[in-house]
Amino acid sequence: MDKHSHGSSFSSFNAYLRALAQTPNRLARRAFSASASFEEMSRVRARSGTDMRRTLRWFDLVGFGVGGMVGAGVFVTIGRAARLFAGPAVVLSYAIAGLCALLSALCYTEFAVDMPVAGGAFSYIRITFGEFAAFLTGANLIVDYVLSNAAVARSFTAYLGTAVGLSTAAKWRVTISDLPNGFNEIDVVAVVVVLLITLIICYSTRESSTLNMILTALHILFIVFVIVVGFYKGESRNMTQPAHQDHPAGFFPFGASGVFSGAAMVYLSYIGYDAVSTMAEEVRSPVKDIPIGVSGSVILVTVLYCLMAASMSMLLPYDMIDVEAPYSGALRGKSDGWGWVSNVIGAGASFGIVTSMLVAMLGQARYMCVIGRSAVVPAWFARVHAKTSTPVNASAFLGICTAAIALFTDLNILLNLVTIGTLFVFYMVANAVIYRRYVSAGSKNPWPTLSFLLCFSLTSTLFTLIWQFAPRGKPKGYVLGACAGIAIALIQLFHFMVPQARKPEFWGLPFMPWIPSISIFLNIFLLGSLDGPSYLRFGFFSGLTVLVYLLYGVHASFDAEGDGSLGQKSEEIVTEENETEDQNLRA
Repeated sequence: MDKHSHGSSFSSFNAYLRALAQTPNRLARRAFSASASFEEMSRVRARSGTDMRRTLRWFDLVGFGVGGMVGAGVFVTIGRAARLFAGPAVVLSYAIAGLCALLSALCYTEFAVDMPVAGGAFSYIRITFGEFAAFLTGANLIVDYVLSNAAVARSFTAYLGTAVGLSTAAKWRVTISDLPNGFNEIDVVAVVVVLLITLIICYSTRESSTLNMILTALHILFIVFVIVVGFYKGESRNMTQPAHQDHPAGFFPFGASGVFSGAAMVYLSYIGYDAVSTMAEEVRSPVKDIPIGVSGSVILVTVLYCLMAASMSMLLPYDMIDVEAPYSGALRGKSDGWGWVSNVIGAGASFGIVTSMLVAMLGQARYMCVIGRSAVVPAWFARVHAKTSTPVNASAFLGICTAAIALFTDLNILLNLVTIGTLFVFYMVANAVIYRRYVSAGSKNPWPTLSFLLCFSLTSTLFTLIWQFAPRGKPKGYVLGACAGIAIALIQLFHFMVPQARKPEFWGLPFMPWIPSISIFLNIFLLGSLDGPSYLRFGFFSGLTVLVYLLYGVHASFDAEGDGSLGQKSEEIVTEENETEDQNLRA
């Protein structure tokens, strides 16, 4: 094959037409080409030019993790989950969701320690399932980050207005009647916040961490204040007695199913820890700092959330909680002088919004930088600035995109687009951990592992569909029990029949393959709680991603392979990787 002699696919229009005609052959060569981890840390990383500075320690990562997870959304999800699903048992919903988040975070940690690069899930999928799956994953991540940051920026205006007692729609947003509903409220404050954060993250990661630590500390102080107020003003009888006698009573008014449904809802409050894995390239000691930073932040946030849920449950009976503004609604207009607390909540939520945006915008820029290194998008995005040692091009481009969307688009339209893509990425990373552990590099027989992953995913999907749509009763319980038994049997069978082909040298997930398997199940279960329009939007963006890959990505990466910038993973590369990586890691 003359892959080393062809010119650029984009040198002229005729060259591009010839490249399009060769799409099937190029797709067959590149779509499943998996990069080696040593290649990701050497030749691919060199495409950025300047290296990112290793300035972060474990406490920086904990700060980034807490700042990324604890945004303003927690003030809303607590009320919605308690009122509609779990009642006072929402405390257990947060504990279960925290456990789910910790399992997914541990899957990220194994990859981040083994391969400390800035690509996060994109790089993990690329070395495991190949270029196309990685591009689909990375594109969904970028879209999720940009849209969620735009949504959070617009909510900053609302919470800041609450803090100072202003009507934001009348005072700080400009309504243009000629534009369609949902796109006709111009939010200049949101744009200013996004652009300021973009400047900060372009300047320095070290200074970004310092700012994040300060704002996160202030936000936690506000949360602790809210918790104390809830316990001080609350009554223990509200944990078991509703306000209206015709509503279910007890700590579990909606039973176990309500607790798990509540966990599915509040799980979204934990999204943000994945951005910490994108900082791996800037961590001084990845082996020691990353496990502490990732797992420590998830555990700390889980404790805070459970305390918030308990204080909310004591403050009001669950059937009186305002689903839109639980704390503010409970304390606003009190005759005993506690109405000012709603203003404090607005101020605290504003700090939380800034920290979550800061962490997410750091993460999205590093994802885009590494996707640029892989040559499936222009290499301009991969450049790291020589003076700041940050991916300035990717940061500025995505910051401008986020600001443009935040200027026009309504919050609710944006939030519905975010969740499904993030859960899909978590699902892919959990699969990748198992595949990488049980399939040796260059193996010709990955089918036992692939068969297990497929069968387990199908069983989990069947369990989820029955849980969501089957009518209540004993038959439903029996079928769900049978599905759970089959899933457990599949894990045990796989564990005893397929030996591990690779064990991490420094840090690895314990209890393989149980932890990533449980993570796979939980992510599928949570995906089942989303509505139909979410899947339609996910399908639309995934289809658009495939189109971009076919029209640009596969040809750009084929050109990069031709000029030696990228390789196609082979047994020779794998042998070189294993020998060189061992020496490199020990050094």
